[in-house]
Amino acid sequence: MPARGSTRGIRWGRWSTSVRAAGCARARSSASAITTWTLPAGWLHIQRQVKRVRSQLVFGLPNNDKDRRVPLPHSVGAVLLAYTGEFATVSVTLPWEDPDSDELVRVPLVFTTPRRNAINRSDFNPKSWHQALTAVGIVRSRATGMHALRCFYASALLDAGESIRALSTYLGHADPGFTLRIYTDLMPSSEDRTRKAIDDLFAPSTAAA
Repeated sequence: MPARGSTRGIRWGRWSTSVRAAGCARARSSASAITTWTLPAGWLHIQRQVKRVRSQLVFGLPNNDKDRRVPLPHSVGAVLLAYTGEFATVSVTLPWEDPDSDELVRVPLVFTTPRRNAINRSDFNPKSWHQALTAVGIVRSRATGMHALRCFYASALLDAGESIRALSTYLGHADPGFTLRIYTDLMPSSEDRTRKAIDDLFAPSTAAA
């Protein structure tokens, strides 16, 4: 685990669970794009994110300039509630979309720096993510970057039979075709699906037994 001061109060098991289960990319997850969640209803509403514009941080809309809703599993919602119960959110003020904008937005963030500022994704990798990898003996590489959490989320949904169109929506992609091109290698093979479909069709039913 990285030094506690690297990012304010982050408990890595809880943080990575939240990121994996939301399918957030690095720019959104490290910046705490998650703004509202409703545990009873089972939804995570991603309304904004911290962006870097001309090397400065701003608040802005998520992917493709539109917010999105992602199904929130009860187990992940419980992790988020436990975390925010232990660590209070920190309200941070940043310009909206443009560093020179007069429009300032104040947002409560779940994760911040030790100085209670928004996390800069350029600092997050060397100061937090890389330290976490080293602590658990994982070699740093492109394959073990933070994007691996997004791939984990995508592969879990595809393996469970979720549609490309639904996955595209949850990841914030504008085109399901793009999602298919990126994650096609994670999809279960058609041969395996064919075998399973026919096996399930002819499997003895419980009632017959």
